[in-house]
Amino acid sequence: MSDTLTIGVLLFEDVEELDAVGPWEVLGFWASHIATASARVLTVAPRCGVVRGSKGLGLVADHAVDDGVQLDLLVHPGGSGTRALVKDEAHLEWLRTLHGRGTVLASVCTGSLVLAAAGLLSGRPATTHRDYLSKLAKIDSSIDVRRGPRYVDDGTVVTSAGVSAGIDMALGLVARYDSPEAADATRSGIQYGAPEPVQGTGA
Repeated sequence: MSDTLTIGVLLFEDVEELDAVGPWEVLGFWASHIATASARVLTVAPRCGVVRGSKGLGLVADHAVDDGVQLDLLVHPGGSGTRALVKDEAHLEWLRTLHGRGTVLASVCTGSLVLAAAGLLSGRPATTHRDYLSKLAKIDSSIDVRRGPRYVDDGTVVTSAGVSAGIDMALGLVARYDSPEAADATRSGIQYGAPEPVQGTGA
C-alpha cells in the first residue's frame, strides 16, 4: 500500500445515513485539517453513482467495490440494507479478501452483523446496536458480545454500537492512526462532546 492512508466508507442502498456520514465527518476533518501525514477518505459501493440512504438521502459513491482500490481502513455502516448484505456471498467474500490483505475493518451499528456473517468476528470481542446484540450472538456464538462499550477495538477489526457511536469509533481510529491529541483536536474541531439536555420551548 502507498504512503497515503486510504480510508473507504462503504455505501449501499438503505444505508443508515449517520452510520456513514458521522465517521466520514470525523475522518475527513482529521485528514483535511489535523493529520500531519497524508490521508484521504473516499466512498465505495457496489457500483459508482448515487446511493439512497434509509431516510432518502442521496449519497455519491466514488468507487465501485470491484475497482480494486487499495484500502487501509474500511468503515462498514449499518442500516436496513444490511439485511441483504448478510446473505450476499460476493460481498462477504470481498470483505474476507480485504481483511486477508490487511485492511482494517470498522463496522458501525448493524454493519457488525455483516462482518459476523463473513466469519470475521469469530472468537473476537465485538458490539453492535443495542437492539441487535442477541442477533449478533446468534450469527456466531463464538463472538464475545460486549453490551456496554460505544466501540470495541480488536486490532484488525473494530465494531461500534448504534448510529452515533460510529463518531466515537472514528475518533478512536484517529487516535490510533495519529495520536490522542489529534483525536482531541478533531473532536474540538467538529464541536462534538457531551450533549446538553434538550430544552423545551414551552407553550
